[in-house]
Amino acid sequence: MPLGLKPSCSCCRTGNTAMWRRSSQGDVVCNSCAIAPGSSGGHGNSVSKTGKPEAHRRSARLRNTKARTQPAADRKLSSKGKGRRHIFKLKNPLRAPEAVATVVTSDSILYQGVFYQVGDVVSVLDEEGELYFAQIRGFMQDQYCEKSAVITWLLPTTGSPKGKFDPSTYILGPEEELPRRMEFLEFVCHAPSEYFHSRCSPYPTLAIHTDKCCTWTHLPLCVGGSSTSQQAKTEYW
Repeated sequence: MPLGLKPSCSCCRTGNTAMWRRSSQGDVVCNSCAIAPGSSGGHGNSVSKTGKPEAHRRSARLRNTKARTQPAADRKLSSKGKGRRHIFKLKNPLRAPEAVATVVTSDSILYQGVFYQVGDVVSVLDEEGELYFAQIRGFMQDQYCEKSAVITWLLPTTGSPKGKFDPSTYILGPEEELPRRMEFLEFVCHAPSEYFHSRCSPYPTLAIHTDKCCTWTHLPLCVGGSSTSQQAKTEYW
C-alpha cells in the first residue's frame, strides 16, 4: 500500500478500523469483515470458485535436503570440549604381558618354621607307607612362592635299622633331576660336615692340627700308703 493513502475496506468500504488485514486474495479488509463468518479475508479455509473450501496443509515433517547433498568431509564438526576419557583413547590399548615362569635357586630355605640347608637329611613316605631317606642338594622357588628341593637318595645297608636313620649305615645313592615339593619332605636331621656333602669347601681340605683321637695324662701311683714319683702313662680311647 503506498504511503500517504488512507486504506479502505474492500467489503464494507469503511475507512476506520482497529486493525487492517489482507484477505487470501490480497485485498485490504477491516477487522470486523475479516473475523465475520463466511468472509474470504478470515483465517479459515478459503473458498474456491466451485464453492468447496481449499485446504492448505503444510507437511509436519520438514526434511533438510541440503544436509544430504553435502558430503561428509565438508560438514563442520561440533566444537564441543573433550572429556577426560579422550586422554586414555589417544594410544591403542595394550595387553598385559604373559607371566613368565621364573625359578630362584638358593642354598637354604625356611619352610613351616624349619630352616633347611643344603646337606640336610629328609624322609619321604611312599604310597605303601615305606619310609625312605634322602639328602638335599639344592632348593628352588618359583614365581608363586612354591618351594621345592632336589634330593639325592640314601641307600640302606644290611646294618641299617628299620624306620630309623643311622648315618653310619647308609650309603650315597642316585641323584634325582626333578625337584620335589617341600610338603612331601620331612626334616630328619642336619648333616654333619663331610657327610656326603662338605659344608665348608666343595673340595677336601687337610686338617691343620693333628687329631690322634686319644687323651694322654699322668697319674701318681700309691704303693703301701706311700706315694712314689713314678708316673704312669695311660691312653684313653
